[in-house]
Amino acid sequence: MKMMMKSTLKILILTDIVLGITSFIFFNTKITWNLQIGFISSALVVLASMLSYKRMITARIAHYDIAHDDDQDILNKLEDPYDLYSQAYEEESSEDKTLVDVVKEEKKKQKANRRTFTETLKDTKATFSFYRLGAYVILILGFLYLNRHGLLHIPSYMLALGIPLVIIVAILLSEKEIHSEYSIK
Repeated sequence: MKMMMKSTLKILILTDIVLGITSFIFFNTKITWNLQIGFISSALVVLASMLSYKRMITARIAHYDIAHDDDQDILNKLEDPYDLYSQAYEEESSEDKTLVDVVKEEKKKQKANRRTFTETLKDTKATFSFYRLGAYVILILGFLYLNRHGLLHIPSYMLALGIPLVIIVAILLSEKEIHSEYSIK
């Protein structure tokens, strides 16, 4: 994973250099500013997100804080999220119950499935990491800077925001393809 982050960073830097030189040669400075600020801020957001999620997962693995539910596999959860077709449900439905009992049982099931505050807090650590917040601040300040100085060119700025995302997706897909070919052999 560390090698993938380094190679991703190298590819993003190389792409930024090529983008900067190309835009400087073929376009005016207004478009160059938009491309550079948009690309750098978008790349920072993507890299900060990847880093914060990587740290969160590493911490969970280190503390063995991985949720295990052996009773129900993932496919079964997707197809039958409320256990309507399980054997236990069929046995219960065959018995005669009053409406009040059924409502009480369903409320108990809903309370049992609620997430605690600590579980929710653990999942939001990656969302509120300083890396991501700092990257978003840079993104907003870059946009405001361009807008305030009359340099904002929306098409080139939007293009620059999308380029790092396309690069990251291409890298991840190529890594997945390499790993799947390696596992087949």
